Amino acid sequence: MFTDKANKIFQDVIEKYHIINTVDQPFENPYEKSDLIEHLLYRKCWIDTVQWHYEDIIRDPQIDPVAALKLKRQIDASNQDRTDMVEYIDSYFLEKYKDVIPKSDATINTESPAWGVDRLSILALKIYHMNEEATREDASETHRKACKVKLDVLLEQRVDLSTAIDTLLKDIENGDKYMKVYKQMKMYNDEELNPVLRSQK
Repeated sequence: MFTDKANKIFQDVIEKYHIINTVDQPFENPYEKSDLIEHLLYRKCWIDTVQWHYEDIIRDPQIDPVAALKLKRQIDASNQDRTDMVEYIDSYFLEKYKDVIPKSDATINTESPAWGVDRLSILALKIYHMNEEATREDASETHRKACKVKLDVLLEQRVDLSTAIDTLLKDIENGDKYMKVYKQMKMYNDEELNPVLRSQK
């Protein structure tokens, strides 16, 4: 199943990141571009993992305001990269299923396959860090137990989300569902659409 591969890659990414455990570490993709979907999944989860830790850092109440502004810009850039990767993954699926003729009663899903993959990648990060909290030796027993309950819910959610993604892909392959991808129309990065940026021209 597709999500077996995705979940394994996400786990590898997160474990790789935490060896050095810093947002400034260099990125190396072990998958060549010829292994397109693996390459995209690995890159996608790396972006999510770095951004997860950006979000931790920026919540430091003692953070220097100048450093916080710089970090906000990095988060904005990361969000753009994240959205771009979702579109690349959807493009992969569009190409894969381009010859499938949808049935006359085929329906569209509320989200594209890649946005489901996006949620699965974030969920992998939640599971990793909740497991850390559930097993943290310097935390209270009450804290660990509460986090273990949350971890169990997250693990169940991963099973459900994985099943839903695999089912959607099977439905698209069989013509029961069809894909329709709306390219991003973000306005705040566009000098013509953002009135603040436009006024600086």
